[in-house]
Amino acid sequence: MAEISVIVPIFNTEKLLPRCVGSILAQSFRDFELILVDDGSTDGSGGLCDAYAAQDSRVRVLHQKNSGVGAARNAGLDWAAANSDSGWITFVDSDDWIHPQMLSCLLETAKSCHVSISICGYLETENGPLAPEKNQWSVERWKPSDFYRQQMTLATVPWGKLYAKACFETVRYPVGTYFDDEYVTYRLLFAQEFLPVVPAPLYAYYWNPAGLTKKPWNPRRLEVWDAYEQQVAFFAGDPEMLRFRYREYLDNSYAQLLEVRSAPNAQERKKSDRYIRRRLRKLIRRAWKLGFIEFWMDYDMLYACSPVSTKLYRFWLDRK
Repeated sequence: MAEISVIVPIFNTEKLLPRCVGSILAQSFRDFELILVDDGSTDGSGGLCDAYAAQDSRVRVLHQKNSGVGAARNAGLDWAAANSDSGWITFVDSDDWIHPQMLSCLLETAKSCHVSISICGYLETENGPLAPEKNQWSVERWKPSDFYRQQMTLATVPWGKLYAKACFETVRYPVGTYFDDEYVTYRLLFAQEFLPVVPAPLYAYYWNPAGLTKKPWNPRRLEVWDAYEQQVAFFAGDPEMLRFRYREYLDNSYAQLLEVRSAPNAQERKKSDRYIRRRLRKLIRRAWKLGFIEFWMDYDMLYACSPVSTKLYRFWLDRK
């Protein structure tokens, strides 16, 4: 059986899927299985998956009712747990692609460092080539806390990593949210003593002009706050990490307040604006109780919460 299970969740990416699957099948490391999870696609993606399976015995195809990317990743994990003796798991999004040596590099790194997770760099691009420089192949050792603070994107996304299958023995992604990775990745990373990272950009993250973050704001963006609450609880015993996570939580809430202006519905804009301002006020009060006094010095954020009181605060500062 295969040593690595590569899981690709797929939904309506017919035009981009060949680049993704082609890059996986072209890996220099050959001992892998490719699990394509068709999450109820309505274009030709499902048919393409079946065609790949007919051409290459390493390809497995799962078809399911559309349930979201978290459910698709879970389906791949469940299949690998029940049907494969692979020891490692990696994820590739269906609109992304990978360097020919990504699997071999991550597996060699994980084994040589005797760890359960290895990580590579990535390139955000629309169609650019992956061309790592010679000095980017050396392995760096990161403390999980430093990696989380300095490499926030990589510390959140599921891709660009090789995981020992045991990491997912009791872990699955939440279903029905845009932000399934915000609930899972950091927990896996902080379970490690250290993280070996190869800076070489071996993963191409497709910059999609029509992607979620490029679309007009909608209330589902607020779902990420539930994940942030879990992260705050997770770091409760570590003041330094809690401060960092709380700052990011506040920044996201303030960004949501700015982004809500792009909501297409005027009534929804007004309703959500009020809700976000109330949430910001509560978060800043919580920050004060936690001793994060410096958050009160953020004039823009305070003004967003309460324009009148912040104008008085600004007047007081000017008089000092």
